[in-house]
Amino acid sequence: MSEQETPQIYLITPSNAELSFYSETLAPLMDAFPMACVRLGLVSEDETVVSRHADRLRDVSHARDISAVISTHYRLVDALGLDGVHRVDAAKTLREIRDTLGTNAIIGTHCGTSRHVGMNAGEIGADYICFGPVSKTALTDGDVTEFDTFEWWSEMVEIPVVAEGNVTLDIAKELAPVIDFLALGPEIWTHENPRKQLEEYITRIT
Repeated sequence: MSEQETPQIYLITPSNAELSFYSETLAPLMDAFPMACVRLGLVSEDETVVSRHADRLRDVSHARDISAVISTHYRLVDALGLDGVHRVDAAKTLREIRDTLGTNAIIGTHCGTSRHVGMNAGEIGADYICFGPVSKTALTDGDVTEFDTFEWWSEMVEIPVVAEGNVTLDIAKELAPVIDFLALGPEIWTHENPRKQLEEYITRIT
């Protein structure tokens, strides 16, 4: 882990956000709380819709010197003036993406629960590695990333690590010493008061 005292916030926008969300909800949160990066979490295969949302995200983020990345669609990064892309396919496309976007773009990838997959992605050139989910819910099955994976990574690897997926307040507090970024999406957006919930997460990791 880096020498920072606490992990930084990596926010993921809602999958069904309206265009008004960026100025009316996201921008006030950016003004109120420190965050390192915001990812466009919109779920849509309509390029026009994705581009409109990305434009709004870019504008509010860059006005506050916060990085803005897009999920999956790396070929839109340059055209939309974004800072990079987040992938979910580990190391499979990293070389192609790096060749396309160049050295300055942020390229991160989700690596499930596997240290080996994470190491491969890091060796190929990922700027950060994301592990998760970190807990189960009634709607999820499969493995979770245990504390010792993050602890091992923070001790052995210099590439920043992100915790994402079903991050409870208690788990966030536990993971804080061994992660670089805490990714939050549904954890706050499904709460009746997202601002208050985000503040509670920041309090737990500080």
